Amino acid sequence: MIHLITGGQRCGKSEYAEQLTLEQSNKPIYLATSRVWDDGHRARIEAHKARRGEQWENIEEEKALDSHDFTGRMVLLDCITLWLTNIFFDNGEQDDKSLEEAKAILDQILSQDCDWIIVSNEVGLGGHPGNEVAMRFNDLQGRINQYIAKKADRVSLVISGIPLEIKSPNKKESF
Repeated sequence: MIHLITGGQRCGKSEYAEQLTLEQSNKPIYLATSRVWDDGHRARIEAHKARRGEQWENIEEEKALDSHDFTGRMVLLDCITLWLTNIFFDNGEQDDKSLEEAKAILDQILSQDCDWIIVSNEVGLGGHPGNEVAMRFNDLQGRINQYIAKKADRVSLVISGIPLEIKSPNKKESF
């Protein structure tokens, strides 16, 4: 099972993902992808950690998600946007190279026999980026979200703390 949860910044998607994960497993994995970019970001990471209880097995992995075996586990991956940022900047801001690397890693991990709840951001909902690099990253993020959504069994969009089901096994898609 793959469930993609997306939405804007601070919309409540991580809290919703954590709740769903704990409803499905009493010992899930929290796969955190963030790098510490500055003191403000460090504070956000610490707030996320403080919210999690002891039932979580925490793995911090900036890029090499495919270096772990999650067979038989319930995994919350939080979040695709920060992970993709790491890939993008480590690749010298090369869009196509970053997209291919991200797809290859996703194909590897999503083929494992486990269940996924994946958090991502809809960065394109926020306004027009102020520079060319940010615009290219927005496009890259949109493409990877579409890639994951096509593979996902369920997709939810969280707005102001309220999850809306976009795709589910019971809902006919109209693409």
